[in-house]
Amino acid sequence: MPIPSPLSRPISRRLGLLGVGSAIAALVSGCSGAQVLDHLVAHDTYHGPTGVPYGPDPRHLLDVYQPDTGTVPGGTPVVLFFYGGNWTSGERAEYRFVGEALAANGIIAVVADYRLSPQVHFEGFLGDCALALQWTLAHAASLGGDPARVMVMGHSAGAYNAAMLALDPRWLAPLGLAPKRLAGWIGLAGPYDFLPIGDPEVQLAFRWPQTPANSQPIFYANAKAPRSLLLAARKDTVVDAQRNTVGLANRLRAAGTKVDMRIFDNIGHVTTVAALARPLDWLAPVLPTVVAFVRGEPLPN
Repeated sequence: MPIPSPLSRPISRRLGLLGVGSAIAALVSGCSGAQVLDHLVAHDTYHGPTGVPYGPDPRHLLDVYQPDTGTVPGGTPVVLFFYGGNWTSGERAEYRFVGEALAANGIIAVVADYRLSPQVHFEGFLGDCALALQWTLAHAASLGGDPARVMVMGHSAGAYNAAMLALDPRWLAPLGLAPKRLAGWIGLAGPYDFLPIGDPEVQLAFRWPQTPANSQPIFYANAKAPRSLLLAARKDTVVDAQRNTVGLANRLRAAGTKVDMRIFDNIGHVTTVAALARPLDWLAPVLPTVVAFVRGEPLPN
């Protein structure tokens, strides 16, 4: 089940239809989309430290995007984002468009690197994500955020990471934390139920065929899970939305968890996250849906 790294960057509507088409082509190809589109993302909507260590490994670094509009009384909501890339690739700088989009909407965003396969197996990168969440919770207040309004969010492989932190208590317990510390979690086009594994890279990351059933987020659907937002593309050809997104949503609802789910037309696997970029938010209402969920407001139809 290949999960490509969405090296995506938004492009301004001012460039016209030809420019937008070129940007989307770059997004889908995943080749130079980050470099081409990065110049077109606003730089004046946020501030914050970059390359902040959250653990001992060289990959244990994160960037913070704080809204330039300032914080709100009682603290601003905080979202920790994990990118996709088949658990074998990805760099936090490639996802500045996510941090910018959230910060421009009054949300503090944290984008974290984590170790990748083959350096580590799934236990390793999930442990890294737990460390990044520990840092985020510990520093939320000093960043102007509300420690009681911290969420995790991810796209594709990163949505798996977010789901496991939110649903499986094993990863936070060694740090003295629990999923109940989260105000919610958000998954974009995530793989939550993907056994058996056919992709060789994913097989290595998950030690197939010795992959345990409890490596799957759907295994942990329970009534104590944080409130959940699951978004996907109906025509996703990389991660089956019906099996993964709809399947997990149904399992969580059956367990008694509050779940909001949206399946979008006219986008695909990569553009599910690309639509977060403000100049590409016309592709599908991914950004307003995420923002409303984080703020605790009614979701757009």
